[in-house]
Amino acid sequence: MQNPMRYENFIDGQWIGSERWSPNVNPSELADVVGYVAMATPDMAELAIEAASNAFGTWSQGPIQQRAEILERVGLEIVARKDELGRLLAREEGKTLREAIGEVVRAGQIFKYYAQEVLRPHGQHLPSVRPGIEIEVTAEPVGVISIITPWNFPIAIPAWKIAPALAFGNCVVFKPAELVPGCAWALAEILSRSGLPRGVFNLVMGHGAELGPALTTDPRVTAISFTGSEATGGRIAQAAATTGKRLQLEMGGKNPLVVLDDAALDVAVDAAVQGAFYSTGQRCTATSRIIVTDGIHDRFLSAFEAATRNLRVGHALEDSTDVGPAVDATQLDKNLRYVSLGQDEGARLLVGGERIRAANDGFFFAPAIFADCRPDMRIARDEIFGPIAAVLRASDSNHALALANDSDFGLSAGVCTQSLAQATRFRRGLQAGMVMVNTPTAGVDYHVPFGGTKGSSSGPHEQGWAAREFFTTSKTSYIRA
Repeated sequence: MQNPMRYENFIDGQWIGSERWSPNVNPSELADVVGYVAMATPDMAELAIEAASNAFGTWSQGPIQQRAEILERVGLEIVARKDELGRLLAREEGKTLREAIGEVVRAGQIFKYYAQEVLRPHGQHLPSVRPGIEIEVTAEPVGVISIITPWNFPIAIPAWKIAPALAFGNCVVFKPAELVPGCAWALAEILSRSGLPRGVFNLVMGHGAELGPALTTDPRVTAISFTGSEATGGRIAQAAATTGKRLQLEMGGKNPLVVLDDAALDVAVDAAVQGAFYSTGQRCTATSRIIVTDGIHDRFLSAFEAATRNLRVGHALEDSTDVGPAVDATQLDKNLRYVSLGQDEGARLLVGGERIRAANDGFFFAPAIFADCRPDMRIARDEIFGPIAAVLRASDSNHALALANDSDFGLSAGVCTQSLAQATRFRRGLQAGMVMVNTPTAGVDYHVPFGGTKGSSSGPHEQGWAAREFFTTSKTSYIRA
């Protein structure tokens, strides 16, 4: 085991400790303390907001070449340190090492992408309907952004919020989830050496209940970008409404994968296994409902069960591991409760669903498949955020599409078929912000929009060119020569 790190907050260009320190524990090996995090106070959050507010004028009006070079440096360093940072991510969050390294690389690519977006400012120069007047429409930075991120992608999600915020001239106060301070601190440490002026980027770590009021209601905060649960997102929306803040909320999913009769069986099973169980099912885009038409149902279910039984659950740092641990005891208990609930509701537990005991004590859970599910069952409606798949039988493609859309969420959805006509029909008919054809519902690119419909998202989408809509505001200027 490595010596535990001490993670301090970063406010106005200074590293600041705390009277309270909380341990960051490895969910694969509970005896392994990754580090100790300085728990910020509400007063620290206020200082961070003040620093960001003071820095905004200079940063927002500064040269775009400076911004581009800073973001490029950050991206290059993240990618260069992918193995080190990936190991940190796997230790504190439980994602398998290969997935963790992939996430780190993605974070670096995001910073590099937005380094280029800095140099592609959007605007228009137009004639007025009135003689002698010209019009200039420009995209202006919004101001101070509160960025609040979840634990399941502890470096990629912060990257896809922080990078565009800085690229478009905003200042940031960043609060990561309490479970993953290590990756947040590592990202902040890289940013602290990147050439950013004091106050442009600030990190405060601690409990949302304590820091949330300042981050969501302070009048100096112009906008809030949040990823997390629907319940927390709703509370943030209510708090932010008092001062009319701009909101970007990503709040989860209950994502369907439809398998039609003509699907290639191996492709469908691979999409289901990856979507439902990789990253321990702890992804907002994870496949949690699998809707299979009659003609292929039994063959698919048998092959899906066999593939699931072959998955190895274990320590995130071991090369042979397919599925790492649940992130903490709370999530593990939630998984176990939903297994009991599914059985009580009458679903048939086909495989998994139990805690796995290992020599290195961790929060290990066997991926579970429920068959004979009904759409009204809670295991088919609630976002569990664990490796539990509910399989529903559909009589035909019409029924399958109706079942897929029967959800309060609409983040990601998929269909497996060899028919171009059916692929087109489902691509258009699925009520989701992202649609996957013959690929897992989880797994997206960084250069295109990310976001959902219905209860999954509120406000402009994230990533790619779509990020500009949230992190900038339009200004129209009229000029008489």
